[in-house]
Amino acid sequence: MIVKEKYFALETINNKAPEILQNAKAIVERTKIQKFIPQNSALIVIDMQKYFCEESSHAFIPSSCAIIPKIKLLIENYKAQNLTVIFTQHINTPENNNMMGKWWGNILSSDSPISEIISEFNTEDSCLITKSQYDAFYNTDLEGFLKENKISQLVITGVMTNLCCETTARSAFVRGFETFLCVDSTATYNEALHSATMLNLAHGFSELTLCEELCKELNRE
Repeated sequence: MIVKEKYFALETINNKAPEILQNAKAIVERTKIQKFIPQNSALIVIDMQKYFCEESSHAFIPSSCAIIPKIKLLIENYKAQNLTVIFTQHINTPENNNMMGKWWGNILSSDSPISEIISEFNTEDSCLITKSQYDAFYNTDLEGFLKENKISQLVITGVMTNLCCETTARSAFVRGFETFLCVDSTATYNEALHSATMLNLAHGFSELTLCEELCKELNRE
């Protein structure tokens, strides 16, 4: 069984996230090659569902509560600039679960109340993508939507850092999209898994960033 820990809390995330970011940068020495251009970007909020964010669920992520205010702030700033916000919702059926059901032993179906996105987020005026695998591009309209709207950059937030967030970032990379992984707006079961993703993506796929840095850029003009 995976060890769960609350490595992000509302009181500690503002200190802990920059520490994780700096640790990753100390190991992966590389100058930035991607400049964040808000007008070319979309914010993607991955799988912020009751399944992962409610304590009564067996899949609850203890650090998920701490990233909610950060994601909400990013959404507010994106919408203030009339920029695109995308939510993903993970749903499986017996027909499309493939390895998901075999690996985890159960599936998250649409008729389960805990499949809903948490009430802190309103998806009505945003794009909602239903996905069946870790990768938000797999068998979805995400790539077509991004290209149709001339979006070349993705800011990645949500859960889990090392599964759906990381896989989506890798998939975006091979499709030619620039990605920015928000260290304090993503979460998983423990700090070791979170930090491992930061190292992997910083080395070959994404720029690491923080909510505050993105908001400054969004409001620069």
